[in-house]
Amino acid sequence: MNPLYVGVLYIIVSAVGFGVMSIFAVYAYGAGASVSTLVFLRFLFAAMLFFALIRIRRESFRIDKKQVMYLILLGGVLYTLQSLSFFSSVQYIPTSLAALILYTFPVFVAILSYFVDKEVLRLKTVAAMLLSLLGLGLVLGLSFGGIQPLGVMLAFAAALFYSVYIVVGNRVGKGLSSSYVTSGYITLFASGSMFVVVQLDGGFSFAFDTAGWWALAGIVVFSTVLAISCFFSGLKLIGSTKASVISMVEPVVTILFSAMLFGERLSGIQWIGACAVIAGAVLIVMGKQEVAQGKAQDQPPVSHTPSS
Repeated sequence: MNPLYVGVLYIIVSAVGFGVMSIFAVYAYGAGASVSTLVFLRFLFAAMLFFALIRIRRESFRIDKKQVMYLILLGGVLYTLQSLSFFSSVQYIPTSLAALILYTFPVFVAILSYFVDKEVLRLKTVAAMLLSLLGLGLVLGLSFGGIQPLGVMLAFAAALFYSVYIVVGNRVGKGLSSSYVTSGYITLFASGSMFVVVQLDGGFSFAFDTAGWWALAGIVVFSTVLAISCFFSGLKLIGSTKASVISMVEPVVTILFSAMLFGERLSGIQWIGACAVIAGAVLIVMGKQEVAQGKAQDQPPVSHTPSS
């Protein structure tokens, strides 16, 4: 099969996996799981599976002290805060709305890159940012069965933490171990941080029924390990820009499953807004790639190690 088609298929599977993660979370909450325990178990079991995968692939587990500090920052702080915020948000607002708000993260990435990396905000990028925000305004500005402000704030916090995670990861990611080793340590350190959070939240709560454990298994296997593995596999075949653009189907997947399973419905205006959010995110991603290609053409070629 054509490598392009295989790569696209990998990314679509990855996007579906990430897209249904909040759906699994809602079922887990319905079965009695708490947010902190659910997120801790997600990271713990995912780390175990990643390290098993690394062993099967016969890759080295070794990382140096500098890499440890970077991975603690990425996993133990930023990824933990992002996941905790997002998983908490779906307790208060519809999963489809939480997914749309999360996908405003390219707007935050563009703004942070302007201040941190001194990247020029081109007119196309600014227009794309405004398009995303306008689209989100169309979704939030109309009745959605009673939107709770706390849920909206948590979803925006998840988008902001994720954007910081991306910007920091791009700056410190070069020279780190393979993608699977990086993911293994990030989820391991995230589970360590969540262990502390669980204690502050009153301790572990495993008193959820069988449906909750099945939902957790879905989050770990399908929405974490398989989704991340497929994304990396697709990334190698089709490149970062195509992979990032195709990944924008993730909120669409969430919206569709939310409609089928929970009866959440977007009005015509809200669908227009949702499309605007996703289109703006796609344009921002493509614009950043154009800037990166322009910089590469202006500089002599150098050897480099791809970031994870």
